[in-house]
Amino acid sequence: MLRLETIICTFSVLSVAARADFKARNCSDVREACIGKGFSFAHVPLQEIPGEHLRVCPQGNTCCTQEMEDKFGQQSKQDFENLVDEISHELRSTFVSRHKRFDEFFLELLENTERSLNEMFVRTYGKPYMQNSEVFENLFAELKRYYTGGNVNLEEMLNDFWSRLLERMFTLLNSQYVITEDYLECISKYTDELKPFGDVPRKLKAQVTRAFIAARTFVQGLSVGREVAQRVSKVSSSPACIRALTKMLYCPFCQGMPAVKPCKNYCLNVVKGCLANQADLDPEWNLYIDAMLLVAQRLEGPFNIESVMEPIDVKISEAIMNMQDNSAQVSYRVFQGCGQPKPAGMTRSTRGVSDVFNARFRPYSPEERPTTAAGTSLDRLRIVWNVMQHSVVDIKEKLKLSKKFWSNLPEAMCIEDRVTAGNASDDECWNGHTKGRYFPEVQKDGLTNQLNNPEVGVDITRPDTFIRQQIMALRVMTNKLKNAYNGNDIYFQDSSDEGSGSGSGSGCTEVCPTDMNAVGAATEAPVVEADRRGPVDDSAPLRAPSVALPTMLALSALALHRQWR
Repeated sequence: MLRLETIICTFSVLSVAARADFKARNCSDVREACIGKGFSFAHVPLQEIPGEHLRVCPQGNTCCTQEMEDKFGQQSKQDFENLVDEISHELRSTFVSRHKRFDEFFLELLENTERSLNEMFVRTYGKPYMQNSEVFENLFAELKRYYTGGNVNLEEMLNDFWSRLLERMFTLLNSQYVITEDYLECISKYTDELKPFGDVPRKLKAQVTRAFIAARTFVQGLSVGREVAQRVSKVSSSPACIRALTKMLYCPFCQGMPAVKPCKNYCLNVVKGCLANQADLDPEWNLYIDAMLLVAQRLEGPFNIESVMEPIDVKISEAIMNMQDNSAQVSYRVFQGCGQPKPAGMTRSTRGVSDVFNARFRPYSPEERPTTAAGTSLDRLRIVWNVMQHSVVDIKEKLKLSKKFWSNLPEAMCIEDRVTAGNASDDECWNGHTKGRYFPEVQKDGLTNQLNNPEVGVDITRPDTFIRQQIMALRVMTNKLKNAYNGNDIYFQDSSDEGSGSGSGSGCTEVCPTDMNAVGAATEAPVVEADRRGPVDDSAPLRAPSVALPTMLALSALALHRQWR
């Protein structure tokens, strides 16, 4: 009986002591901290109360009501999402701004190049060009359609351009004949055999395809990176994650320790559990970044789009000159294969062929030299391109820094300035239960490594389908980038072209020669002896090209060559 009284007395003393201690611990610091964070609770206890009502935080004596814990849960979710958004802001901004910058430049380059060619050809070729300008307009329209994502086969489109140009030039150079659509179709069968434009189409096709494939794919790559970064940065927290975040960020408030921050390793386990799926994006993201860096090299090398497009007007002029040089042989061989076309009627010139060719290469005097748009509309673009070269260097550095971004997110979040107490405060940090050292080891990155995460319950058998979609988008883009680096457009795989090995490949392993010096002093076309005896007869098997256009083309092309040399 005496022992029972002693025990009762002891419990009574302890109870009184506990009540005395309970009364000594108030919640004024918690109230001030909540006000400082913008919370507006209906009631914040003045002193600790029993915590049986709590579902997340420890249920001992507490400074939190049920309303407070619920609002802490909502705020934890918002804080976490805002923090991910803040840390990923620079990454997203990089892709948004660089995509816009490169895209605007490439489109401006196309527009200026078309304007330059049009101005030059109007001054140089005049009416014959203006009457056939839609051939060139269609070329640039198709190039722009390809660049902006259209389903255009570059090789087929360029082949079609040269075929259309051959048809127009053959008709102009043989204006004394009636050239029908059927006859033009027959001519097109001999294009590869005749090579009327010399080697220019092959070289230009190699350069244009590689340049446009690299430019388009690089901008598409920036677009995909932008979209993936924006989508993945918008995290959707699971209930288990929100509970863990609430326990980490706000349960110290309930324990009367609002100034105590979480231990770093504790924070890492919570965030790794919450971002388990995002971390799985990292391997494919890193491969994508490596592929982007490869294609960026193409923007700096000999196949960069600016160095290909700026002189395209001169290169096409060179091709026109080749056609004019060989017009007699081309016409003769076409007549052999397709037959003699019907005469158009009365001859419009009685000059002999020798008269036509004797006046072909008269040098221009300075005041006669044609002016071109190359010195005006492209000057500003050259300045812009110099800036763009620095932009390529800049984006390469930014891309390198973005590697391992998603797996590094927990480390970026769990730093002293943002969430944690820092490494130096291992015994003075919140470990999820009280102030003290956090002992569990930090989990590895990725979904499968969260099986034994002590802080967040993660179902490793159910990967996030949204994240898997982003992984697949990166995988597809990486494949495109690798193909673009090799000069291949994966949409068009065609091994029929000689030396290319693929639809839009160039056939060159590194650098294809432009060989602009080949323009030089051209060889005159052979003159048919029978035509020297007098006026040309309409019924002759070979008729000299009309006077005006060949002479004008030859003189203009030579002048252009000298000006650009």
